[in-house]
Amino acid sequence: MSEIVKRIDEELKKVLTYERYIHTQGVVDAALYLARKYNEDSQEAEIAALMHDYAKGFSKIEALGFIQKHKVEIDEVLLEAHQLLHGKIAAHIARNEFQIDNENILNAIENHTTGRLNMSKLEKIIYLADFIEIGRTYAGVDDLRIVAEEDLDKAVLQALNNTMKYVLSIEKLLHPNTLLARNQLLIGLTR
Repeated sequence: MSEIVKRIDEELKKVLTYERYIHTQGVVDAALYLARKYNEDSQEAEIAALMHDYAKGFSKIEALGFIQKHKVEIDEVLLEAHQLLHGKIAAHIARNEFQIDNENILNAIENHTTGRLNMSKLEKIIYLADFIEIGRTYAGVDDLRIVAEEDLDKAVLQALNNTMKYVLSIEKLLHPNTLLARNQLLIGLTR
């Protein structure tokens, strides 16, 4: 275990609930598995997975206060859908408190809640690992795990579709990056 991984892990134990820490460890395991399977850097996957929910426990007031204090740029949807802010905040913390300057890692942390156009392989792995980690028990997760074994892009597309269906079913704001990522993957898979 590298020094940065040890340091992040120690801090996670302080800032996350036990349940969120266990989830994070599940995401790390899934991300490491996917990184090996799809030839991605394992250490980058481990760091991004560890950091992905670092700020998940922030209340709406804490999240918005952090965004304002640190001048983190957000769009109108993120301002309203504050539950999506933790990716941006965690990426900011990774850069400024843990001195992580690898843009691939930072993008994977930041975009794990929404996806985006031109997702890197690491971004796809972290997005997907969050959906398929062993603690997830929602309807359809086993099917998604099977697809993840076969094709990373198809699995991410399915996860994005699941997200969109869920968000629309509860009549919440859908971040445009989710739709853009979904459409780009769909176009790429149908060519």
